[in-house]
Amino acid sequence: MGRVIAIANQKGGVGKTTTAINLAACMAAAGRKTLLVDLDPQGNATQGIGIDKNAIETGLYDVLLNGVEAAEAVVDTGMENFQAIPSNRDLVGAEVELVDVDRREFRLRERMRLLIDVYDYIFIDCPPSLSLLTLNGLVAADAVLITLQCEYYALEGLSELLQTIILVRDKLNRGLQIQGVLLTMYQHTNLSKQVIEDVRTHLGDKVFRTVIPRNVTLSEAPSFGKPVIYYDLKCAGAQAYLALAREVISRG
Repeated sequence: MGRVIAIANQKGGVGKTTTAINLAACMAAAGRKTLLVDLDPQGNATQGIGIDKNAIETGLYDVLLNGVEAAEAVVDTGMENFQAIPSNRDLVGAEVELVDVDRREFRLRERMRLLIDVYDYIFIDCPPSLSLLTLNGLVAADAVLITLQCEYYALEGLSELLQTIILVRDKLNRGLQIQGVLLTMYQHTNLSKQVIEDVRTHLGDKVFRTVIPRNVTLSEAPSFGKPVIYYDLKCAGAQAYLALAREVISRG
C-alpha cells in the first residue's frame, strides 16, 4: 500500500509547491512510482511539471465534484514513474460547492482509495490556507510534511497548523502523522542559522536533517516545466531534494 503525504502550510511563499514538485520527482527518479495531486486552485504544481493548466480536460475539480474517479484524471508527466492529477482555477468553486456535500471532508480520500495500491508515494500539494480543500488533503493523507521558511516569522502560524493537524487526527483521520518539518530558503546568514536553531529546539527530531537552500535554479526550473533534477542536477537545490527523498524513504 502506498504512502500518502500532504505538503501543507497556511502561509504562502514557503516552498510548499517547490517541495511537492521536486520531492515527487526525486522519489520517481529513485524508482518509486509516484503521483502528484495538485490541490491548489492556483495550479502552480501543474504548471511546474510542464502541464498546461488552461488545457486540462479532466482535473481534480471533476474528481471532487463531478463523480469522476481519480484514475480518470491521472496524466503522464513524461518522466518515468511520475504521474499527476492536475488542477486549475475551476477548483476555486469547489470550496463553495463542497459545503453542502455529505462527508465533504472525506471527498478526496474516497475518490483516491483505488489509487493507494497503484503508487508507492502520493504527494498532495495543499493550498496556502487552512481551507476545506486543505482539510480534504489532511483527511486523505497518512502524514503531513510541513514546509517552514528560514525567516524571522518562521514559527508564526505553525502552532495553528499543528493544532489543526491534531484536530483532524482526533476527529477525522486517526492515522494522521507528522512526516516532518522541512526548513526551506536557507541562506548563510546569522538569521537563518538562528531560525534553524530555534525550530530544532522546539520540534526536535520532527525536523528533517535536510535543509533546502535559497537557490536561483529552484526558482527557474518551473518556468521550463521541469523539476529541478531534470533542469540542473548538479545545483544545490537538486542535491538537497535528492537528500530529502532519501530521508523521507528512511523515515518510512
